[in-house]
Amino acid sequence: MKFPDQFDGRFFDSDLPTSVLLENTAIHYFDLQAGINYAYFPTDNIYLTGGYSIHHVNRARETFFGSTSDSRIPMRHIGFANAMIKLNNQWILQPSVFHNWQAGAGATVLGVQANYNLDGFGEKQLIGGLWHRFNDAVFPMLGMEVAGLSLIYTYDVTMSGLRRFNNGRGAHEISLLKKSFYAGSDGKDVKCPHF
Repeated sequence: MKFPDQFDGRFFDSDLPTSVLLENTAIHYFDLQAGINYAYFPTDNIYLTGGYSIHHVNRARETFFGSTSDSRIPMRHIGFANAMIKLNNQWILQPSVFHNWQAGAGATVLGVQANYNLDGFGEKQLIGGLWHRFNDAVFPMLGMEVAGLSLIYTYDVTMSGLRRFNNGRGAHEISLLKKSFYAGSDGKDVKCPHF
């Protein structure tokens, strides 16, 4: 750990002495989270999901400075809604919205992904999309899926005042995803894990 009084004017030097006295050098705590997810198939071509969760429900105390410090972790709220809409045998659209907030800060992301079937069986798909994080950035995506394995590239284009901190460059992301079915206790495939 490094502390403000270990700054030598150019760098933080952990070998410099510090006036910070830690009452605890190790911490542990119970952290409770809860949530709900709802899925609905109104037709064979539409799949809707939504959910809400709260992290740090019990607002656990996280501090190295002893029990007198008011360092409770603020609750984090997360809500989302999305859909999977099969337009025809070639196109599937997936609009979604995601919002999270904690301690007065939050972010909302809205966007759409489109999958284009390249082989007639869904084994090969071209993936594209565009997402917007309100008051901050847009991020286009492009990818390919073959036999349930997806490789997706996303570029985060910063549009807010944070541009000056990344020299206007944004950020690259590469994702590798594997879709599969899970065998249920009766040996039949199910679309999600169960316990």
